[in-house]
Amino acid sequence: MDTKIEFLYLSEADMIAAGVNDSRHCISVCEEVFGLLAKGDYLMGGSGHNSHGMGIIFPKETPFPNMPVAGPDRRFFAMPAYLGGRFDVCGCKWYGSNAANTSKGLPRSILMMNLNDKDTGAPLAYMSANLLSAARTGAVPAVAAKYLAKKGAKTAAIIGCGPINRSCFRHIAAQLNDLEKVYCFDIMKDKAADTAGWAKENFGIEGIAVDELPDALKNADVVTVAASRIKPLYIENSWLKKGSCVLLTGPAKGDDDLWLKNKIVYDHIGLHENYVAEAIESGDKDNYYNGVIGGPIYHLIDEGKLPALKESVSLGMMVNVDKTGRENDEDIYIFVACGMAVFDVAVSYEVYQEALKKGIGQKLLLWDTPAL
Repeated sequence: MDTKIEFLYLSEADMIAAGVNDSRHCISVCEEVFGLLAKGDYLMGGSGHNSHGMGIIFPKETPFPNMPVAGPDRRFFAMPAYLGGRFDVCGCKWYGSNAANTSKGLPRSILMMNLNDKDTGAPLAYMSANLLSAARTGAVPAVAAKYLAKKGAKTAAIIGCGPINRSCFRHIAAQLNDLEKVYCFDIMKDKAADTAGWAKENFGIEGIAVDELPDALKNADVVTVAASRIKPLYIENSWLKKGSCVLLTGPAKGDDDLWLKNKIVYDHIGLHENYVAEAIESGDKDNYYNGVIGGPIYHLIDEGKLPALKESVSLGMMVNVDKTGRENDEDIYIFVACGMAVFDVAVSYEVYQEALKKGIGQKLLLWDTPAL
């Protein structure tokens, strides 16, 4: 009996060589995942199999000298999942996050991804996941843009000009064949200017940095939001262009009209139901809602102003043709995405398979024969 186990290690350079930055392929894979989510062919963490993940959140104070304390965006998180269909594999994304990293020349979050055999649990691959996570984060709203953006959209807005929203825009732009102009807004004006230049250089479109948020929104057909969790931005419904599509990958607050007068589409209903259940279990529902992207919507559902989540529409329903996508050019659509490990599993599986085909990466030995 052969008990030898090896697994593939992929560095960030290996991930690039294996195609992690292939936007169009990543979008196609994520669209496939939405279909599996709607069918139920997946498992995530928690008793209901819909948890975003489990994290370590540090206390404000501790008597132990070496224990970390709370800081801006400081946490560790594990995001496990099984994904069915042709993927049929388990995986877990693990990351540590700390806003102070940027002062050290490091990304805010440092991420790694495991893939495992679904039966034995044996490791298949261990890989750098910063680019992986950015790719799937960007591809998810890009799939939404395919179904929710009006045809012939020519203008876009990037709200929050960090690396994640650049990834979002890079993928979204791959879906917008008629795009001519993008407005860029960030509370740090130099970042908005840099992103406007980046958009022009990389996509051949006009990039315009604006100082005020309404100026970025009023002419945009497609809006991608991935701003700071530390200080969520505020959007008034009157600032939005008729027929626009707002893709929320980061938190945003707004007036009631923003949520009540527009069509809301969720990434996955089960995930949002799980957030609400966790909020109730926490004993401080309002505070919990304030920490998640869908929080403002959950408040309105609790108040009876919006339909219950189980009566709402997810993007997977549209992918599987259970629900239609955009129905006219007048409605404003808001897509709410909170991040799910199934997308990390799917995209990492694709990169892993490509690495095997091309001989990319380093095989590492776990054991020839297990000692126990």
